This record gives sequence, C-alpha cells and structure tokens, in this order.
Amino acid sequence: MVSYCSCRIIFDAAGSRFNVLNYGADGSGIVDATQAFQKAWRDFCQAREEMPTLEVPAGNTFLLKSVTFFGPCMSKTPHLLIEGTIIAPNSFNSWDDDDFDTWIGFKSVDGLIVDGGGRFDGRGEPWWKACYVNDNACSKRHRALHFNKCNGLQLSNLKHVNSQKSHISINGCDDVNISNLQIIAPDNSPNTDGIDISESHRVNVQNSFIGTGDDCIAINGFCSQINVTGVNCGPGHGISIGSLGKDGAYETVEEVHVKNCKLVGTQNGVRIKTWEGGSGYVRKITFEDITLVNSRNPIIIDQQYDPNGITFEDVALVNSENPIIIDQQYNPSGNGGDSAVKISDVTYRNVHGSSADEVAIKLNCANKRACTNIVMDNVNIISSNPGEQTSGTCNNAQAIGHFVFPSVPCLSSGV
Repeated sequence: MVSYCSCRIIFDAAGSRFNVLNYGADGSGIVDATQAFQKAWRDFCQAREEMPTLEVPAGNTFLLKSVTFFGPCMSKTPHLLIEGTIIAPNSFNSWDDDDFDTWIGFKSVDGLIVDGGGRFDGRGEPWWKACYVNDNACSKRHRALHFNKCNGLQLSNLKHVNSQKSHISINGCDDVNISNLQIIAPDNSPNTDGIDISESHRVNVQNSFIGTGDDCIAINGFCSQINVTGVNCGPGHGISIGSLGKDGAYETVEEVHVKNCKLVGTQNGVRIKTWEGGSGYVRKITFEDITLVNSRNPIIIDQQYDPNGITFEDVALVNSENPIIIDQQYNPSGNGGDSAVKISDVTYRNVHGSSADEVAIKLNCANKRACTNIVMDNVNIISSNPGEQTSGTCNNAQAIGHFVFPSVPCLSSGV
C-alpha cells in the first residue's frame, strides 16, 4: 500500500510534480541524496495521470550512489525533468563492493521521457588513473546511465560528462529517440563510450555532440533499424558496429543508417568490427553524407578484430622446444576455423574528408568468409598531411565502386 503526502505534490495542467527537494534531497552535492530520490520515484511512478513529472531542480547539485529505478509505472508518459546537476561519488570507498556495474539505472519503464537541460557528472578520473596502472579498481567501474527494457524512451537536451566507463547504455529497448545530447570525456579516458546500443530496435540518435575516449556510438549485438543522424564525433574511436562474435558468440546487426555525421580527430571513422571465430551477420548497413577530418582509419571493416596486441619482451628460454613459433593455422582439435560473422550489403555514399594515416580505406575480411556486396559511391579521402598520399587495402572483399579515391584493389566499377 503506497501512502501519499499532499505536501509533496504540486498539481498543474501537465499532471503531478514531484520535486526531490520535498523528499529530503540535499542540493549541496555533499550529502548522499539516493534515498530521497528513491522515495520521490516511488510516488512519481504510482501517479496515474498523463505525464507526471519528477523534478531535479536547477541551481542544485545532487550526489547519488549506485541506484536503479524500477517500473513499470502507472502513467504511460512518466517525465523525468533534470534541470540541476547529478554527480557520482569520486572515491573508491564511496561504493559498496556489491554495487551493480551501473551508476544510475532504469528498468522496465515504458514511455519514459528524460530531458531538462541538466547534467550528469560521473567524476571518473580516479578510475581512469586506476586503469592506467592496472589497479584492481579499474575492473569495478560503473557505466553512468543504463536503460534496460524501457520501450518508447525519449532522451534529450542533457549533458553527460566524465563517466567512469560508458556514458549511456541502451539495452533491450525498442522505439527509442535520443537527441540534442552533449557527451564529453577526455580522449585518454579508457572505455568511456558515448552511447552503447544492444538488443534494441528502432533507435534514432540525432543532433548530438559526442567526444570521449572510446566509441562515440557503438551498435552491438541483436540490433536492427538503428538511425544515426547529425552527430558530431571527436575525439573518440568513431561510430562503430560491433565488436561482434567475441569468444565464438552468435550475434547479428542489420538495417543501420548513419547519415550526415562529422568525425574530427577520431581514431577510427565509420567502422565495422567482428571477432574471428564468431558467427551471425552484419547486413544492410549504409554510411551516407559523412565528413571526416584528420581521422585515422576513416573507413574500416575488420572481420578479424582483436584489440589486444601481443608483445614478447625480456623473455628467457631454457631448454625449450620451438623457442619462437608463430602458427597461423593452429587448431589442436582438428575442427572449426571456418567461422566468422558474415558481413554483406554495406554501402558508403558521399563520404569525404581527410585521413591522418596513409591507409584511408581498409577492408580486412576473413580469409575463409568474404565480405560481399560492399558498395562505394562518391568517396574521396585525402591525406591530412601536406604532400602525402592516401591508399586503400583489401582482403577477401567483393566490392564495387564509382568515383572512389584512394583506389582500393578489390573494387570493380559498377555503381
């Protein structure tokens, strides 16, 4: 039985309003406000009228520890209005050992609207430093905002900075609209993806700025009908599909359209990355009207993705058989080896700009499973280094192109 206090609720034409200050939240940013937010959420989520509003008022800073807000809510359009600032604890001792790996989570809240011009600050610098020195605290980082099974989500007009790990995670959500966000972290902050999307369908991301230390947007397994439009990216690792198929997993992504985006100073431009040995498919992908400025790997398909390079240094060998050996066909079980995530029906149209590296176009497909129906139409990527040229490389890709510079060995004309 939920009890209500009339002093906490203000009625207006839009519906009930629940101000976290009226539930005892301290707006100084010093005192933990988690319990007050949870109390306000319980009343707010029980409101039945159209668009009740949970208010995080301007001019205040609220300290929240790890918390998940659960639905379903009674209203079909619950509105979370964030005008103030929400900050995370900035010391390892402020988090419980059994904290979930999410700072602020929302689960099973359909129709949720989150906006207001406010700010989320993950204060992640201590965790980044831990990662630099391989401290155990690095493995205990929290992603900042996680939306799970929140169909009809609308997320807009907010600023997200300095997450410990990824800033926004969308998982198992359908019919999502994301717009007018600023997501910012230093370019050397590890794994601070802007927006991660997984197991979701009909997601639109538009008119946002994302500059972090990892992927601006990562589209992961079991996603379809994803549209990314008008996003400015950089620094970061670019706009990526994947990685997919790690540890032999079956994963799929299809019907992704990235349009009218600009990537500046990114480690990669538009990228598809899958692990060798995985299975599933990536298909019906379009990158259109893309501008690249001083990006490394402006166009890259890597069907044999492995970010962990191996280095052997200062190694002593005593009475060893085969002291140094590279076996590219090692397979002690005698089976497997033919598996790869199938990549097909990928189009690059009107992609222009400059590359920081010589190789501007890289199609690196698996030796035993070609990428098929790769189309390049009106692609022009020059060097950002005066006097230098760009080039393209290709491995086992079936591709056609029209007006493509630099030339790519496997391209045949046909567009």
